Amino acid sequence: MLLRLNKNSERKFAKQICKVVLDHFENQYSKELGDAWNTVRDILTSPSCWQYAVLLNRFNHSSELEKDLLLKGYHTLFQGSLPYYPKTLKCYLSRTPNRLPSERHQVGNLKRYYLLNAASLLPVLALELRDGEKVLDMCAAPGGKSIALLQCAYPGFFHCNEYNSLRLRWLRQTLESFIPQTLINVIKVSELDGREMGDAQPEIFDKVLVDAPCSNDRSWLFSSDSQKAACRINQRRNLPILQVELLRSAIKALRPGGLLVYSTCTLSKAENENVVNEILNTCNNVMPVDISEMAKTFSQDFSFAPNGQEYGLLVIPDKGKAWGPMYVAKLKKSSTA
Repeated sequence: MLLRLNKNSERKFAKQICKVVLDHFENQYSKELGDAWNTVRDILTSPSCWQYAVLLNRFNHSSELEKDLLLKGYHTLFQGSLPYYPKTLKCYLSRTPNRLPSERHQVGNLKRYYLLNAASLLPVLALELRDGEKVLDMCAAPGGKSIALLQCAYPGFFHCNEYNSLRLRWLRQTLESFIPQTLINVIKVSELDGREMGDAQPEIFDKVLVDAPCSNDRSWLFSSDSQKAACRINQRRNLPILQVELLRSAIKALRPGGLLVYSTCTLSKAENENVVNEILNTCNNVMPVDISEMAKTFSQDFSFAPNGQEYGLLVIPDKGKAWGPMYVAKLKKSSTA
């Protein structure tokens, strides 16, 4: 029965691959990624190859779950040579496309784990959150990175923002499912336009995460409506404008000396490297922070684009390492005299 369901699921995904989007990606990414695009394309168009990491919830720890994961062949995301890798962050990976069942939301009961693309943890780790800091997750829904940040440290104040009202409800439910009430009390959830937050809360935060709205290559490929897909291709040109505006706002909200991490889940150079370059070329109060060491540390579990990333890292899906796409760049705001 399970095998039949899996096969039905694979057929469903296969039918949903949108040729308009795939052709668009073929034209763009074959130029930007070169030969690497062939493998990336094969992974992105084959959901049966996708992998799902298991992020444990330290607020409802289960040693039995950890034992079970090890028995199933999972291993922990590498811990060790990064300058800052919190022991409280525990994520288990499998080299095969295993997926645990999602736990249901139950009021008053915390979930034991969160399923995610393991590359989503790289922006979290790059932010280096520490106890007592004030942190802003500017585009927080559905909440996976917010949950991961809270596995790393106890912030003094945590502001989770989401402009989309439907996604905001998803964010609230995610927080309720994983975070105890005592910690919820130091979390502010808002529905503000991220582009206005810098003016509303200038130089408030020690750390800011901008996990920006982007093309989201994985989900976009499985659009069944070709006309809508063609429309989104046209709209895609405007995304870098929004992303730059969000980053400018984030810089305003960041205190002098504070750190900002920008991330997307697209391969697009226009939404990744070009956005960061635009900020560095027009904002004289921020500088790039080198995170190339992360690529060396996590090369056992992730594949990174071999070239073309001047300031950030780009995780690209690969055979046996079907994580990403995930772009990560880190910036520091200059300290005032």
